[in-house]
Amino acid sequence: MAKKNFATYALVALLFGGMGAYVAVTSNKAEPLPAAAAPSVNGPVQALFAQSLPDAAGKAQALSQWKGKAMVVNFWAPWCAPCVEEMPELSALQQEMSGKNVQVIGIGIDSPGNIAQFAEKVKISYPVYVAGMGGTDLSRQFGNTAGGLPYTVLIGADGQVKKTYLGRLKFEQLRADLATL
Repeated sequence: MAKKNFATYALVALLFGGMGAYVAVTSNKAEPLPAAAAPSVNGPVQALFAQSLPDAAGKAQALSQWKGKAMVVNFWAPWCAPCVEEMPELSALQQEMSGKNVQVIGIGIDSPGNIAQFAEKVKISYPVYVAGMGGTDLSRQFGNTAGGLPYTVLIGADGQVKKTYLGRLKFEQLRADLATL
């Protein structure tokens, strides 16, 4: 009797699996974008500079204030352990680069209250902004299709994305990449 039930369940599972595969294949045919509608290379940087986000204290700041500088843009969250682990190194990098044309900024993906509370506890020597869940959308524009954190974007002073990094930064690699700017 148990073998008969097993065979029935296996048949039903295969049937539903086949139907799911069929629906996935037939409904996921996206039309290619016409060339005029395709996003430009500078699209994410322009979207970044178009943002006005509150800082950890709640005061709105225009991100366009960083135009003309090379930037290390770090998408992070207080609940993300690798994000928090790399913050002291990002702070040290900001202090090291203070005389150069490089700016580190953090874009927090959490509530204003959580980020403000975190910023009170942890000393951060670079500006931190609150993007909420909209920060995930902004990071996706920079190529973070997985939506993983931390996600860091290196932008040249010319406004071009030079490199992106998913996961905890390897600072020797970041410094080498900064040296090529």
